[in-house]
Amino acid sequence: MQAFPYKLYLVTDERACLGRNFFDVVEQAVKGGVDLVQLREKQLDDAAFLTKALRLKELLDRYNVPLIINDHVSVAMQTGSAGLHVGNSDTAPAQVKAQWPSCLLGYSIEYLQQLQTVQAQVSDYLAVSPVFATGTKQDTVTVWGLEGIAQIRSQTNKPLVAIGNINEQNAAAVIAAGADCLAVVSAICSAENPAKAAAQLREAIEQVTK
Repeated sequence: MQAFPYKLYLVTDERACLGRNFFDVVEQAVKGGVDLVQLREKQLDDAAFLTKALRLKELLDRYNVPLIINDHVSVAMQTGSAGLHVGNSDTAPAQVKAQWPSCLLGYSIEYLQQLQTVQAQVSDYLAVSPVFATGTKQDTVTVWGLEGIAQIRSQTNKPLVAIGNINEQNAAAVIAAGADCLAVVSAICSAENPAKAAAQLREAIEQVTK
């Protein structure tokens, strides 16, 4: 299996921060154990997205945590981010790699046949999306469940990042089913104490992987 050193992946959503300062929430999450952050603020225009990405990159650099940008190759390159994450309606992974070979590239898997495509093969990690039904993602093709993770795990050696209504209660089971890393949105962003929520998720992961 390809090495993937990250275990807890925060996908940002300012609305899920419930009115609190976005950067404070992210910083608390990192202090609690998040080791990879994806900026996914689809409601922002390009200029606002770039501004936010630059500020977030500056924050994360202080903690040596990589930043992944959602489907904005130019923003990712301008900010010196670690990589890019794309879905099925975004820029094709092969196109991203042709433009930016060194990027850490994630690709969302929504049905099994995608595993055999060039797009999956050129990606560095695959996001299993969603594992459980979630209100933050309405355009769902497949709700994978634990069985789906295990099925994907049996068919690829790519690192798997599981996302979709993951929380402290189901985190260990998702890792045990075959995920390498857990990606969360509201379980951290909407938590009363984001640092504590991240620490509890990280502990659940560590219990299975140590």
